[in-house]
Amino acid sequence: MARQRKNATSPNNPNNNEKDKKKVRMNNNTSSSSTGSQTPVKPSISNNKYFFYNRWWTIFGSLALLIASVFCYLGYLETRVNTPFDNQKMVERTGLEDLEKYWGSYRPGQYFGLKTRDPYSLVMGLMWYFPYRLKPGGEGIRHWCEIGDKLQQYGWTRHDGRSFGLQEIHDSNIVLETSFIKIPGKQYGGDWSARIAVKNKNPEIKDPISLIWYVALDEKTNGHIWQDVSSEIPEISGETTGLGEFKLTLNTISGKVLHKSFLSTVAPSLQHLTETIKSFLRLTNSESGKKVISLAGESLIGQNGEKLKSNFIAIQLLVNTPFTLDISYNSVTGFYGNEPIPHPPIGEDYTQLLKKKIDEFDNKFEKTFNLENKKFSQDEINFAKAALSNMLGGIGYFYGSSRVKSVHTKEPVPYWKAPLYTAVPSRSFFPRGFLWDEGFHGLLISEWDLDIELDILCHWFDLINVEGWIPREQILGVEALAKVPEEFVTQRNTNANPPTFFMVLKKILTKHRVELSTKKRISTLERLYPRLQAWFTWYNTTQKGEIIGTYRWHGRDENSIKELNPKTLTSGLDDYPRASHPTDKERHVDLRCWITLAAGVMAELSSIIGRDDIKYWETYSYLSDNTLLNEMHLSPYTETYSDFGLHTDAVSLKRPQPTPEQLQHYQQPEMIREVTKQPEYRYVDSTFGYVSLFPFILEILDPNSAYLHKILKDMRDPTKLWTDFGIRSLSKTSPLYMKWNTEHDPPYWRGQIWININYLALKALYHYGSQPGPYSEESKKIYVELRQNIINNIFKEYKRTGYIWEQYNDKTGEGSGCHPFTGWSALVVMIMSEQY
Repeated sequence: MARQRKNATSPNNPNNNEKDKKKVRMNNNTSSSSTGSQTPVKPSISNNKYFFYNRWWTIFGSLALLIASVFCYLGYLETRVNTPFDNQKMVERTGLEDLEKYWGSYRPGQYFGLKTRDPYSLVMGLMWYFPYRLKPGGEGIRHWCEIGDKLQQYGWTRHDGRSFGLQEIHDSNIVLETSFIKIPGKQYGGDWSARIAVKNKNPEIKDPISLIWYVALDEKTNGHIWQDVSSEIPEISGETTGLGEFKLTLNTISGKVLHKSFLSTVAPSLQHLTETIKSFLRLTNSESGKKVISLAGESLIGQNGEKLKSNFIAIQLLVNTPFTLDISYNSVTGFYGNEPIPHPPIGEDYTQLLKKKIDEFDNKFEKTFNLENKKFSQDEINFAKAALSNMLGGIGYFYGSSRVKSVHTKEPVPYWKAPLYTAVPSRSFFPRGFLWDEGFHGLLISEWDLDIELDILCHWFDLINVEGWIPREQILGVEALAKVPEEFVTQRNTNANPPTFFMVLKKILTKHRVELSTKKRISTLERLYPRLQAWFTWYNTTQKGEIIGTYRWHGRDENSIKELNPKTLTSGLDDYPRASHPTDKERHVDLRCWITLAAGVMAELSSIIGRDDIKYWETYSYLSDNTLLNEMHLSPYTETYSDFGLHTDAVSLKRPQPTPEQLQHYQQPEMIREVTKQPEYRYVDSTFGYVSLFPFILEILDPNSAYLHKILKDMRDPTKLWTDFGIRSLSKTSPLYMKWNTEHDPPYWRGQIWININYLALKALYHYGSQPGPYSEESKKIYVELRQNIINNIFKEYKRTGYIWEQYNDKTGEGSGCHPFTGWSALVVMIMSEQY
């Protein structure tokens, strides 16, 4: 219409006539007010149509733009959950860029497995079984660390985290000693040698044993492998992108091989290697004519008759004990023609090098932890060495993508693919990375090797997304996924986990300040800082409560009817009792204390790297104010620090009457929660336990506070938290002490003794005992008692059972939960050495 109007009024238009002029006057009169003696002209119907037509398209266009904008914004929100944080990457040296750490025992879920820090690494490992005890279907083959295997003991006795490890495995009458030594100096991470030494505990019992050493390619490993078992010394050769050419030889050092067989085939996945072996076991005649269990040889024909390339080669040796096998890995790439190729040591050379490595480890251990000077026995020192070694030997290298979900995605979506270099809580039960566990791991690892811990930190913080969120459980790759129940795989971006990496950073910034002076380490902290800012902001916004200065853990199920008390998995304390009826008005004292700690560390770090960010000092000052803390979390009735929320103690599990259908099928209905008194908003002060201690264990309380004295008194009370084995997680006077949360869900954090919180309690006692104040002497006294109780009990149970445990029984001190648990329970080394 604009163009029409312009053409009609043009003085140069020769086609203008009176009718056109009249239209122009009408249009002008409708769009401007009348002047002089002009008579207004009524708009024509046709012009009205144009007017409304134009208006309609304007409205339609605006709506379309608005809808498009909404959809674009929703799409933007959907992608935020799996969009990486946009900043300089933390990991600068991985894979072949870090040759010293390229090879390692990075498969903690296997009894003995090796791989590289390559996203699609070739893997190697050990399986074994006793032929005369093998059950139908191959049951009895040892490969994955399994509690169900019921081994008397297994674990690393020495491991330096870098160049070597020595492990003992006790299986029935057999002791397998596995070890490896890395020999640097070549372009693909160098060479290495490994030893499998088998001996009998009782020499009179001489059961033969079948040892299987295998090599397998990851699903996306670019390369190939082949075998030569015709020679006296079995060999496996190969070439991959991450390793170049290599050769692996199996060398019998002592003992007798009764029978030798092999398998070269295509395994469907790394997680199905054991099943592949089982499916190819055959009963055959040995050279002596006796029946033996053999591997089937070559099986490389596909479903359509095509020849396939092997991705899985295994060599089985049936041997009498004692027996020693040395496996040498030789990187061939880079050596050609007549140039001699250096070979990794075997036999006596290996024995001597292993002895040298053990001596170096022992000397560094004593220099670091000073246990001989603290008058510990040799047995106790060896126990501490094993605890540290299992932490270091439990460091794995994983690659893959998490499965994540946000409120803006209808279904779970994949996170971006990334590597993770991390310790694991338990090789048998939790062989993967856990966010809040890893902070506790770092307290010990950083004491032994600061650069390993900084490398771990870098890998974890490369997993932060644009929102500032890190998934709390890392399930990367098929081997990690194989151990996780489906219900725990998906990670939700509303859910947090205690930010324990701030504990590690606080320790590094204070105790290792001099070691941080190197340019490389300071550069790491500078790259880390913006990611820490995003992480802190995520906690401080997504987990905040309705009242300023309060926080609550998200992820509790307010609609749960089967739980006695809805779990708070995000807090790390799982079934520890909170408000009985979750609402947005909850206030969680432990989370407030974690945020306080985090703010203090951010403030200190900002000063060290020259940022001097005042907002973190202000936040720390506000949250650490004891008066404000008391207003939000101190119960006026019990004078204990408590959560606040909609709560009643009058809950129990009852079984409802069965339905007619259940009666017909002889089924019992599942027990559900019965509430006999309506909840009200109140302090959850009938519950006293670990959560009540957080203002103390994170050292937020003023040394002169009367409530510090109250905590010390309650903690030392045997009817509440005190035991001869450590402090229990929940007071015996609490309504839910040792109560099952559902009929299938036994107590977990409802009375058992956990070493990570006991470590923090000892650290706090040590702190308050060194501060001038009225409760200094009392803190020192309780510290001495508690430290001795914990050390004595963990050591006693290790000697009795062969393992360090996930938790300990508060009545007997016996280990419980899963084993071996050399994640945060290995902090016993720090307790022995008093490294706080």
